[in-house]
Amino acid sequence: MANTTAQAAEAGAGSHPGPGVFDPAAADDRAARGSRPRRSGRTREPRERDTIPRALRPGPGGQIVRGVLLAVAAVVTVFPFYAMLVLSLKPGAAVSLPGSLLPWHLSGSSYSAVLDAQDVPRWLLNTLIYSLVSVVGVLVLAALAGYAFAKKRFRGREAMFWSFLSMVMVPYHVTMIPTFIMMAKLGGVDTYWGLIIPTLANAQAVFLMRQFIKDLPDEMFEAARLDGCSELRIFVSIVLPLLKPILATLGTFVFLWHWNDFLWPLIMGQSSGMRTLTVGIASLQQQQVPLSQVLAGSVIAFVPIFAAYLAGQRYFTEGVTGSAVKG
Repeated sequence: MANTTAQAAEAGAGSHPGPGVFDPAAADDRAARGSRPRRSGRTREPRERDTIPRALRPGPGGQIVRGVLLAVAAVVTVFPFYAMLVLSLKPGAAVSLPGSLLPWHLSGSSYSAVLDAQDVPRWLLNTLIYSLVSVVGVLVLAALAGYAFAKKRFRGREAMFWSFLSMVMVPYHVTMIPTFIMMAKLGGVDTYWGLIIPTLANAQAVFLMRQFIKDLPDEMFEAARLDGCSELRIFVSIVLPLLKPILATLGTFVFLWHWNDFLWPLIMGQSSGMRTLTVGIASLQQQQVPLSQVLAGSVIAFVPIFAAYLAGQRYFTEGVTGSAVKG
């Protein structure tokens, strides 16, 4: 009986030490529990400032200098547009700086005179047709060619692609005269199709489309083919929706290029009725038209470009950011 009691006491003492007795295992367990980090219900997302290395973070003085520089750059950028707008609203007034740049005594008669002119609405229509049709044509052809060069396998693909891309190295003015002679023999002078068709083969657009489509996973296209989709269905249902950012970015550049194009419309539009806005506004300067009306025409030509940028700003930013990350 005594032995049994002693053994039980020894077992109880080994498993649960009494007060004042140091237990190394329990101490280690308490230390481990105390060193564990406490988890909170919300996880703080890193701010943009936290992602910048500490050595590169600007101090208070650097932030002030950066703000001043950005403000100066903004003023320098916006000032020509402000001057163009204000001077276009002051018809018949002599230009004297800086008094003419103050927004007083404004009038919209110059815009009325420009819009009431016989040829200006026609020039605006010609520019819209030239820009919009060219944008649609360039984007469709570039997307089709980029998909073929990126995902189709055929003999001579690389040689054909790099030969086509070599057109970027040829100056535009070198090919202008042969292209004009060709279009003149085909009867394309003073016509819309003669103005538009030579500008549809855009090597830079094909290159951008090919690089963008090339990064798309091949498994997605293989799965679509296994489901019985044709190549046209794959292009329309899969490729085009994924190309929205690059299409918006490229479309903005192409629209801007065609809207401001001067030399090609100048040599293709022989009559006054086939001129574009850029060519027409340049012709107004030769006719001794008041400066306010010339600037009013420039403002009218600028508004559609600005509206097109605002419409595709989100896709434009995504396309430029995505291209930079992939590059």
